[in-house]
Amino acid sequence: MSGDLVGVWEVALSDGVHRIEFEHGTTTGKRVIYIDGKEVLRRDWMFKLVGKETFNVGNADTKATINIDAVSGFAYEYTLEINGQSLKKYMENRSKVTSTWLLNLDGIDCRVVLEKDTMDIWCNGQKMETAGEFVDDGTETHFTLGDHDCCIKAVSSGKKRDGIIHTLLVDGTEVSEATE
Repeated sequence: MSGDLVGVWEVALSDGVHRIEFEHGTTTGKRVIYIDGKEVLRRDWMFKLVGKETFNVGNADTKATINIDAVSGFAYEYTLEINGQSLKKYMENRSKVTSTWLLNLDGIDCRVVLEKDTMDIWCNGQKMETAGEFVDDGTETHFTLGDHDCCIKAVSSGKKRDGIIHTLLVDGTEVSEATE
């Protein structure tokens, strides 16, 4: 990487937390985007120094855009949008549609993500094979991590505002939810 690094963002998606780095050479017009340290886009000799660069991030090819705006003179502002929303707004909405748990199983750090709209479950970037079943007080979605039996229980909170409560159980023991 050169000395033209102007923006670094951490984006939590279902398949993991991705680091996006952006280089902008204001004298050469160069634009380079790295995701998790790997170069994904390079443009040299761009005569227009402002504008936007759109690219995909993560296993689900989530759309990301870096906006380059002139603030004053030769100062620039860089903002990241995910799926057409500011990163802040995207992360706020994401916390409503996903639940995330961080745990250590057999010495391996695991990041388990439930996508509430599809009931898809991801662990460390891999979509898990699941089996869902209806039970007396809601639903249970079963999957395995290594030799461990896991289950995400979905039960009504009884309050419309709180909605459905999702709980991860690993070998019958509850794991507390993480805040990302």
